[in-house]
Amino acid sequence: MQSLSVVVPLYNEQDNVRPLMQALLPVLRDLGMPYEVILVDDGSTDRTLERLLELSEPHVVVLSLRRNFGQTAALAAGFDHAQGDVVITMDGDLQNDPRDIPRLLELIRQGYDLVSGWRKQRKDPWLSRRLPSQVANWLISRVTGVRLHDYGCSLKAYRKDVAKNLRLYGEMHRFIPAVASWYGVQVAEVQVAHHPRRRGKSKYGLTRTVKVLLDLVTVKFLQSFSTKPIQFFGPMGLASALGGFAISLYLTGRKLLLGESIGGRPLLLLGVLLIIVGVQLVGMGLLGEMLVRVYHESQRKPIYTLKQVVGTGLREKR
Repeated sequence: MQSLSVVVPLYNEQDNVRPLMQALLPVLRDLGMPYEVILVDDGSTDRTLERLLELSEPHVVVLSLRRNFGQTAALAAGFDHAQGDVVITMDGDLQNDPRDIPRLLELIRQGYDLVSGWRKQRKDPWLSRRLPSQVANWLISRVTGVRLHDYGCSLKAYRKDVAKNLRLYGEMHRFIPAVASWYGVQVAEVQVAHHPRRRGKSKYGLTRTVKVLLDLVTVKFLQSFSTKPIQFFGPMGLASALGGFAISLYLTGRKLLLGESIGGRPLLLLGVLLIIVGVQLVGMGLLGEMLVRVYHESQRKPIYTLKQVVGTGLREKR
């Protein structure tokens, strides 16, 4: 029988701790499978940790971070301590509905590796939350190639091997389906309920958009060029250097053939600049290749992940 780990990051959610457990635990008990609830206090400054420590429920694990590291770090801590065959993540503000957990588990049983919730009827302010989220979801889907309606929904289900192999930092929790796609996982999306926040205050606003955009650049680079940086920097460097060389050749021709003075022309400075930039970009690509080689060889980090091994080959004869 499969077991289940539910990871819930909390930051200044003192009024939601007890209602959250009252809504979550009956759902988990009805599943008829072993479970644990991992509650991660992300350096709260209110009484959230105190309320968590007051819980006397079995199968509940409380992790307390030394300071507010952010939702991504809180999820990473939860993943590291999760023991279940399936890991569920959800917010601690009661906007996610625990009654949707069985629907996510059903898709996991059907063979999907990661199931993401879609808050189709989202109960958040349109201008400050829903509009930026819609733009971000469209942009992330186009850039990463993993098309989802709602990247920001925290209600997700993962197979254990997927959760354990994720390496998260920055604001990467929003990009988990795209990051997981590097391992060749099967991703599904299912509509889930969404409730308005009744207690506490939202921790996110329009300022978060800039962080998301910067992390999207990182995700795209890592997704496409993490093991071959020369293919990212090389074409740009060659194009820049060739452009600068063409400009310089053109100006040299005018100097030799027409006798024009080219020393004070801005075009000459542009040509020289393009050549210098081109050489630097190619150099960065080569340095990146050397760093990648050193990184993988020194840590013996594999450049692939296995989904399944069938048979024992020569090992069965030992």
